[in-house]
Amino acid sequence: MFIALSIVLAVALGASVLKILSHRRAVRTLQQAILLKQPLLREDLPEAAGPAWEQLRIAGNELITEVGQLQQQRTGQLAQLEATLGSLQEAVLIVDASNCILLANQALQAISGRVATRIIGHRLESVLHSAEFLAYVDSVRLGKAQPQHAVELVEAGQTTWLEVTGTIIHSQGSSRGPWTLFVLHDITKQKKLETVRKDFVANVSHELRTPLSIIKGYVETLVDGREDIPVEDRERFLKTIQRHTERLNSLLEDLLVLSRLESINPGLKREAVEIPALLTSIIDDYRNRPAAAGHRLELEVDSSCGTVFVDALKITQAVENLLNNALQYAPKGSRVHLTARQQDLGEIIVTVRDNGPGIPAADLPHLFERFYRVDKGRSREKGGTGLGLSIVKHIVQLHGGRVWVESRLGEGTAFSFSLPLRGKSDA
Repeated sequence: MFIALSIVLAVALGASVLKILSHRRAVRTLQQAILLKQPLLREDLPEAAGPAWEQLRIAGNELITEVGQLQQQRTGQLAQLEATLGSLQEAVLIVDASNCILLANQALQAISGRVATRIIGHRLESVLHSAEFLAYVDSVRLGKAQPQHAVELVEAGQTTWLEVTGTIIHSQGSSRGPWTLFVLHDITKQKKLETVRKDFVANVSHELRTPLSIIKGYVETLVDGREDIPVEDRERFLKTIQRHTERLNSLLEDLLVLSRLESINPGLKREAVEIPALLTSIIDDYRNRPAAAGHRLELEVDSSCGTVFVDALKITQAVENLLNNALQYAPKGSRVHLTARQQDLGEIIVTVRDNGPGIPAADLPHLFERFYRVDKGRSREKGGTGLGLSIVKHIVQLHGGRVWVESRLGEGTAFSFSLPLRGKSDA
């Protein structure tokens, strides 16, 4: 009896073990199918798994099919968005709830410095290094963001200003929360222009304030004490007022010239001009001016320099500004050398060189900026407006040329500009 009972228990135990092993194989098969998102066939499950596993297989296949359809819809959504937004000039970025980048168009490449297709799947923090932008991302998700927000982005030492707009978009087939779409508009140029405008207003205000304060002070002194002020002091006061009035007039004239040069219609009137004759007339005129007293003015024009189609009055003004600059800052007895030569690149190079004190290297990149002065006090003392070199730059650029400066301390300075050789048809 005991032996028979033992045999029955052993058979039952063996059957249970086989059933457990069968269920384990079925679980592994079902798990692999779900991971691979491949539907299960009836023969894929062990027969010993039982009818309940058949029902589980059918339900699993239905879920796998539904997930596949949702993923296709999600992929189609991204493809449709990429086709719609990919060619926009504004940078477009879509991230999921964990800041994983789902879509980035080519315009984003100019901002991030990376190929847009290579950043798909990366986290936003590794692509745009801006705590301010990441804070804006969080505020969009919380519904507390401003419609448009300016963000400063620094990449590889370069600053880019972005105007960012963000919104939540609900996606189908995404298990990682709603997507967030951002449109990034590069406003760096506008920011720079705004900075230039603010600096210009501040500089003009400063330049006007100094002579106006001096004139106002002397006029008030003359008005209040005209009967008690000695005649010689009154003459000195009036000459001071006259000098600063002339400085104000020069400043306003230069501002008007710059305004015309920067306008849509700068009034450029090209005509055939012989460079040797033009430069000769300019240097001859300057030799008779009081400002040239004590200086040696020299002219050297290559025989290859001939006719160019330029605005003679504006080129004359550019050359005169450079000569004035050299005569103002070069000491008495120095040499001012005006030269012209033709380059192989089809342009004529005009240079004004002096053997004065030279200019520090740190100041050279800024010399053609408006109101920039190397020695502010000395420049104002000599009556400069700080606009002469800026006017030269604008005149030369209107003619399609370029302008530059070369200088070393103690070795003098050379200002040069180029004039392209053009035919009448190009005028």
